[in-house]
Amino acid sequence: MTVVDLLPLVMLGAVLGLDVVSFPQMMISRPIVAATLAGALLGEPARGLMVGVLLECFALETLPVGASRYPEWASASVVAGSLLATAPSAGPGVLTLAVLVGLVVAWVGGWSMVQVRRVNAHLAAQRHAAVARGSRRVVEGLQIWGLSLDLLRGAALTLVSLLLATPATHRLLAFWNVSDRLSRAVVVGLAASVAAAAVWKLFHAVAGARWWMFGGIVAGLLLMAVR
Repeated sequence: MTVVDLLPLVMLGAVLGLDVVSFPQMMISRPIVAATLAGALLGEPARGLMVGVLLECFALETLPVGASRYPEWASASVVAGSLLATAPSAGPGVLTLAVLVGLVVAWVGGWSMVQVRRVNAHLAAQRHAAVARGSRRVVEGLQIWGLSLDLLRGAALTLVSLLLATPATHRLLAFWNVSDRLSRAVVVGLAASVAAAAVWKLFHAVAGARWWMFGGIVAGLLLMAVR
């Protein structure tokens, strides 16, 4: 992967990582979007979409509430989509390794978000008196700092992950001897199981959720039929 390929991917990981919590929270950080965009930047949107759908199944289990720790799927999906898009071929093991890397990077990304929160909390505590007085300059400064730090976090996470995971993945593929059918069946089965569990919990926790889902499925099928 050249610098020309790497730079837009790092920028994409930074912007989408910012969308997870800080700004603007437009759902563009969802795996199915992030991985597809990464694949599109490398000329392989279909491959990006493939890994994005699988990571989206895992991400359905994540409920980002308050200050809880959860995986950061945006930058991780950019990395996973890039790995699949730059693989020499979509042969055995490529999809499995891309998803595995995405899961690992998502976990590391969740840890990195906690560190950013700690830095922000420390800076806010140092300026507690000014914040309590309602100092506009201090409050705006803390907000800009927090956004900038989160943007840098996403960029650094994407860059380091791509630099480490790309050569490691290509080396592992040289020794991969599991059939394509079996490797894909395992990763798709795991993703489907996690997604089914998440949907099952949603049905029992939110009133009318199943009807909204069924209605969405019917509407989607009707749109496909019209086309």
